[in-house]
Order: sequence, then C-alpha cells, then structure tokens
Amino acid sequence: MSTDVTTKPASRSGDGLAQHTGFLLARLGRAVTRHYRSALTPIGLKPRQTSALLTLRDEGAMSQQALGAALDIDASNLVVLLNDLEGGGLILRRRDPEDRRRHLVEISKRGSKLICEVEHASTQIDDEFFAGLDSDERATLHDLLARVAQSTDVSARGASGDDEERC
Repeated sequence: MSTDVTTKPASRSGDGLAQHTGFLLARLGRAVTRHYRSALTPIGLKPRQTSALLTLRDEGAMSQQALGAALDIDASNLVVLLNDLEGGGLILRRRDPEDRRRHLVEISKRGSKLICEVEHASTQIDDEFFAGLDSDERATLHDLLARVAQSTDVSARGASGDDEERC
C-alpha cells in the first residue's frame, strides 16, 4: 500500500489553503481514511463498525444511548449499526436489569478478536504512512494531535500513547 504523503516539508509561505494546518490535516485525514478502509475490508469491518467495537472494548459495556453519544451517531443509524454488528456476532445486546427500557451493549469474544486484527493493520498503516518520521517525531506528532483532540473535545480514545499490548 503506497501513501499519498511525500517526505518534503510543507511550505507555510505558499498561497492557498495548503498553508493552513487544519486544511493539511483534513487532506491527510482523507488519505489515511482511504488506507484504513482498504485495510478493514479483508477483516470484514467498516470504519464506523470499528469505532463502535473499539469504544466497547475500551469503555466496556454501555447503554445504546451512551454508545450513540460516544460515536456521535443518531439513534436510528445506531440501531442499524448495532443490528449489523450483532448479526455478525461481534456484539451482545441485552436488557439492562436495572432499567428494562434500556439495552446494554458489549463487545463479544469474536468482536475482540477482530479488533486485534484491526490493531495489527493499524500498526502497518502507521508504519507506512509515517515512514518519513523517526520514532521521536512520530511520538511528538501523536502527542500534539492528542492534545488538539482533547482541547477541541474530539474523541481521542486510545491516544494516551501507552504501549500496553491488548491483543
């Protein structure tokens, strides 16, 4: 898989939107998203499904409403997403024993195994996409982006930089 990123430093003195960090991040985001879509296809997942499984793995069982809020997805789209995940045996849904009107959602063993495959694919994408950076630069970039995500209230689950092996 080749990347669309060159190792030439970006010029900030040029004209146009490319001189703005946000615009450059948006372009890079689209490029890395294409790589993730390609990597997830053989695993059998889509990006939104992967986000749901990662959230459930990291946060544990939660109500459908809490999961919808964490994913920033409306209730009707969430139900479709959860139906697909449940149909594939990747999540378990059950009534909340404390409030029978709510459903609790948790990742299944099969879902956890697929997330391990996603983790391995993610490492390969990072290695390819950020090949122009040494390990210190990659760590610095990660830390800076995690700080921006935190300060803008954008979810950065797993962005703490810990190297804890989960899979």
